[in-house]
Amino acid sequence: MQSPIPSTEKTLLKFDRPLAIVGGGTVDAGLLHDLVARNVALIGADGGGNTIGAAGLVPEAILGDLDSLEDRAVWEKRTRVIHIPEQITTDFQKALYSTSAPVTLALGMTGKRLDHTLAALAALLEVAPHRHVLLVDETDVALAISGPFSFEAAAKERISVHPLVPIVFKRTQGLYYPMDDLLLDPAGRLGTSNQGTGGRVEIVPKDNTPWLLILSRERLWDLVEACLKTG
Repeated sequence: MQSPIPSTEKTLLKFDRPLAIVGGGTVDAGLLHDLVARNVALIGADGGGNTIGAAGLVPEAILGDLDSLEDRAVWEKRTRVIHIPEQITTDFQKALYSTSAPVTLALGMTGKRLDHTLAALAALLEVAPHRHVLLVDETDVALAISGPFSFEAAAKERISVHPLVPIVFKRTQGLYYPMDDLLLDPAGRLGTSNQGTGGRVEIVPKDNTPWLLILSRERLWDLVEACLKTG
């Protein structure tokens, strides 16, 4: 897979704690305050800086092509503002290739515009093999995974497995609808709205093709902890 990320770009911001990249889509201001209380670093992806400011917070940086950032001169007096003019990638991708963190949350990358949502999914496909990224919206949290993953789930808890590209699963445990030797394809069979049987869930694909695990947003911090434990 050829990366759209310019080869000359370098990681500008390195974090040793969880990071939240905030975009210009729908974002719960209460969640932003919860992130800060949990010592999660905030950065704005272009217009995401407006969203963070509207919540009464100041991000550690704002970056992107900055065509949607309001009051840039004011922000430059309050935090680090990084202009990345290239137009090959989205502002979300710019934020991803410009940062590193043990786990990354992405807020405001879905909703409002379908093309932005689709672009966010494409970005997750790009980074899943080497980075823990969770896409968070008002209802769900989607974790991009490359390889097997296990977690605890309640009986009848909604568990969705979404193929970013065609992928075959070797075996599963703890799912109401098993996926042993099952091919999932975004243009064919999906794994939407499966359920847990109660207890340990284990999902093992046949290779390291990236896929999405989608749970309710109430499970956000469980997934963050699971990512931190796997390293």
